[in-house]
Amino acid sequence: MSDAPPPVALTRDEVAHVAALAKLAVTPEELDTYTGQLAAILDHAADIAGLDLDGVAPTAHPLPLVNVLRADEVRATLDRDEVLAAAPATEDHRFRVPAILGEEP
Repeated sequence: MSDAPPPVALTRDEVAHVAALAKLAVTPEELDTYTGQLAAILDHAADIAGLDLDGVAPTAHPLPLVNVLRADEVRATLDRDEVLAAAPATEDHRFRVPAILGEEP
């Protein structure tokens, strides 16, 4: 005999209630479609919930991941005056850019 949980019994009224809570307007045809689809999703979730996971460590990803970024090391940077000299516009030793929020404070 199978240890699978029984299938989820879901009514159109329950799906209509969930749709109303989500502020979704659904047609009667959509209710029929969504009732079957939501029942299938809940059946699958019940199958997963019924699995024996004793001894299985929780994971966030199915594959082992490692940090692939380089070490954070201090390195030489560009010369500020040289970079500003290449800018189209500067002001007070900074880049000058067009205002995007309306009037300046």
